[in-house]
Amino acid sequence: MTGKPQVPKTHIVMTIAGSDSGGGAGIAADLKTFAAFGVHGTCAITSVTAQNTTGVLKAFDLTPEAVGSQIEAVCKDMDIKWAKTGMLSSSEIIKEVARQVKKHRLSLVLDPVMAAEAGGDLLRKEALSALVEELLPLCKVTTPNASEAGALAGVSVKTHEDARLAARKIADLGVEAVIVTGGHIDATDLLYESVSGDFTRVPGVFVKGGTHGSGCTYSASMTACLACGDSLQAAARKAKEFVEQAIRRSVPVGRGVGPVNPLGKTLEERERYLVLKDVKEAVLILEDSPEFAKFIPEVGCNIGMAIPGARNCEDIAAVESRIVKFRERARPVGCVNFGASRHVAGITLAALREKPDIRAAMNIKCSKEILDACREMGLGISSFDRAKEPEDVSIADWGISEAIREYGGVPEVIYDEGGVGKEPVTRLLGTCASELAKLAVRLAREME
Repeated sequence: MTGKPQVPKTHIVMTIAGSDSGGGAGIAADLKTFAAFGVHGTCAITSVTAQNTTGVLKAFDLTPEAVGSQIEAVCKDMDIKWAKTGMLSSSEIIKEVARQVKKHRLSLVLDPVMAAEAGGDLLRKEALSALVEELLPLCKVTTPNASEAGALAGVSVKTHEDARLAARKIADLGVEAVIVTGGHIDATDLLYESVSGDFTRVPGVFVKGGTHGSGCTYSASMTACLACGDSLQAAARKAKEFVEQAIRRSVPVGRGVGPVNPLGKTLEERERYLVLKDVKEAVLILEDSPEFAKFIPEVGCNIGMAIPGARNCEDIAAVESRIVKFRERARPVGCVNFGASRHVAGITLAALREKPDIRAAMNIKCSKEILDACREMGLGISSFDRAKEPEDVSIADWGISEAIREYGGVPEVIYDEGGVGKEPVTRLLGTCASELAKLAVRLAREME
């Protein structure tokens, strides 16, 4: 049979929330999160906030009609089954959203936003009763933090026993599932399913980073996962993991509480692909050069490259088991992979601590002729003495750091003259592996 290829189904979800002019929470965080999960995000803006990392300065509510019209327009045209709510500041807006949820039979994840992480109230006191009476009974899942759960249940929530009590009380209002997030307790979320009466603990860890928008990101993650068919427990675990990595990859952008980075992991995976591609290209350049083979030390050489902001060996790609000389040509023994070489990783990490754009390193033979060729090409050169190497330290880390300190910056070339049982080595540093490979080949041809 012939015909058009089958197109994968696109899940479409909606966020009904306020805007954050600082780009860290609300609609901005929700749409970035939806994109990271591969679902199409739509939105209905409820309020426009003048907000930054220090807090909410002013808020301008849209009329209930404006909010309802946005929901109506999207739902008439697109197949929306799952939606989430965020900032619903007034009872009038809440009642309109409840009307639209019933009309379009939306499965709802309710994030009972009451205050911004950076500071500032987002729910009027008089609107809390409307939220409890009008909207909570319509939602499938609600995701309050400890403070919000306490306000909804009318109890103080400081421990997991408090959270269990609050979850039951909130479920009694008509909610199918309650997740009391643990960011303000001990990083463990508590999921309560009212039909079965079961509690599920979703453990986590506190991670360093900005937390502005973490609640929005969590509820948006839940919405995306549920729309894709995940169970409640699976969605809760995925949302937990997603928020933790978004906090870990946050970037300071202002003077206050930094926003989470929902696209951080996606962008990092892109960088990992690009790094693997570049190191593989570098290896091909070295293999194709008959001149380069004479630069390979007896122990072999290697070439590696780090992703931006690399933290450890697993963030640096290199050749497994090194590159050796075989039949007068450079030949990789293994594949290019992350975490393949602690030696190249140590060199790279020491360099990028001083200069973040220096992300590539390789080691070659060391000789007077090679160093003279480096000088003739105008490359910056520094060195260290292996005889002064402290005990119980990595030579890659200590030696490179010592040479950088002596040079007053990061040179293109760092060498040592070896020691007892240690072969002299030259290390080349650069911004990317392929350019470093081209430099090494150019050096080899200069010596010809």
